Amino acid sequence: MMELLKGKPVSDMIREAVMAQIKPEEGIVPRLAIVRVGEKPEDLAYEKSAAKKLTELGIDVVGCAMTDDITPEDFMKTFSEINGDKSIDGILVMRPLPGHLKEYEEWLALHIDPDKDVDGISPINLAGVMRGNPEAFAPCTAQAVIEILKGHGIQLQGKNVVLIGRSMVIGRPLSMLLLKENATVTICHTKTVDLPKICKAADIVIAAAGHAKLVTPEYVRDGQILVDVGINVGEDGNLTGDIDLCEIEKAGINVSATPVPGGIGIVTTSVLAKNVCLSKTRHMM
Repeated sequence: MMELLKGKPVSDMIREAVMAQIKPEEGIVPRLAIVRVGEKPEDLAYEKSAAKKLTELGIDVVGCAMTDDITPEDFMKTFSEINGDKSIDGILVMRPLPGHLKEYEEWLALHIDPDKDVDGISPINLAGVMRGNPEAFAPCTAQAVIEILKGHGIQLQGKNVVLIGRSMVIGRPLSMLLLKENATVTICHTKTVDLPKICKAADIVIAAAGHAKLVTPEYVRDGQILVDVGINVGEDGNLTGDIDLCEIEKAGINVSATPVPGGIGIVTTSVLAKNVCLSKTRHMM
């Protein structure tokens, strides 16, 4: 029988802690700027969802939208103004940027204020994650994986974890967070030789390759914990993860797994709220 490791109870715990920190009567109202260039449907959907959830918690969310034909010079000028605004505690940039601004993503990472970088794109924060610095902001999705495992009482110390994915957004920083919890981590990717065999030997398999239904029954065995970080849109318009839970369940393999949707995604937004509150607290010190 498959046990679902749902994100809602973990998200609710984080949200409660966040709401306890927000005190409008004392002037403690964190402020997040969401920077978006263009109107990609997925960006609009995420911005709307995140803004709604954070506003419900009492966080002030400011939309900073730019047209997709904005010049690099105007983009840098506008972002610099947002970055230097002392009333803003956290900045979330919707990425990837449009094609003509793609080369400026490195500029963005280098120039964002590390104290406002609540989604961990700054080299300073990423270096902090590498060093195990608890003050550094890790990418929200990577942190959400740790939160959902801990929230369901899953022990990481001494566990063999196979992580499929090596991106700077999830895979690499997540590997550092897992090492900090004393897990033994094997980083794999879609070109890893004999990936099913490696996955089957693990205690925990985390799929973050961005490859729909990559992990099939041949990759897993009874008793494993499966964490699906993948968000893929199927031909029917529905979301699907990197793990094919339907086929795994049909095969009668007993695992504990995060669903898509309803798993990591909902926790990621709560981690974002947590980081904005933390940034606000630091700015008040």
